Amino acid sequence: MRKTLFVLPNAITLAAVFCGFNAIRLMASPDAGPNEFYGAAILLIFSMFFDLMDGRVARLTKTQSAFGLQMDSLADIVSFGVAPALLVYQWVGHRLPGLGLLASFVFVSCAAIRLARFNVLSSSDTGAPTKPGKYIVGLPSPPASGVLISLVVANHAWENRLSDPRYTITLLVMTIGIALLMVSNVKFRSFKDLGLNAGSILFVVFVIGSSAIIWQQTAPQFVLFWLLSFYVLIGVFESIRSLALRLTGKRPKREASEH
Repeated sequence: MRKTLFVLPNAITLAAVFCGFNAIRLMASPDAGPNEFYGAAILLIFSMFFDLMDGRVARLTKTQSAFGLQMDSLADIVSFGVAPALLVYQWVGHRLPGLGLLASFVFVSCAAIRLARFNVLSSSDTGAPTKPGKYIVGLPSPPASGVLISLVVANHAWENRLSDPRYTITLLVMTIGIALLMVSNVKFRSFKDLGLNAGSILFVVFVIGSSAIIWQQTAPQFVLFWLLSFYVLIGVFESIRSLALRLTGKRPKREASEH
């Protein structure tokens, strides 16, 4: 039974790899167009779902292992490194081959570096995964790629208006910016400390309320982009706030909670 349970989270990880591989297959088609890009983005969203599930299933079944940690990162470089970078290039980057290739390669490189660093920081001396903390150093690759993936989904709902050539440079610069956040020292919340208190309730109410407004004012497909962008903005804002407190000689409460 234990061997069977050990296979379960790894099978979910392989499901994420399949979605990433299939997305690359769609984008690599010679006649790939908006419909193929949209289909690839949907597959990568499923990959994000499987990536979210495998770790939780491993913790639930108590089958966490060094093998699972390494396999998860190898899966992520396919689904949240190569696939989204290729998606951006095939979607808009090919219009500016130099900048497009640079943006896509920077994203893949930063995803690889971020995953390698994560493995080092998340492993004990024996290689076994350690208990996750309240904060993650660097933007995790799933939400980083999710911002780009959600833009493709939103573009499909918005009748391909984001595909307009005037947005090309903006999208490529955004890709580079998100990539650099992955290898930065900016700390992002893991929400492991989210409990039933006034602050958490207000946070959830704001997220639900703002998502409902985005849903009504634009299109349902924009909600995912908003949620992932909001997550990124929280980490950046808190890092700027911590830096400001250091410059004024005050110690951020976040640092105090990490020691």
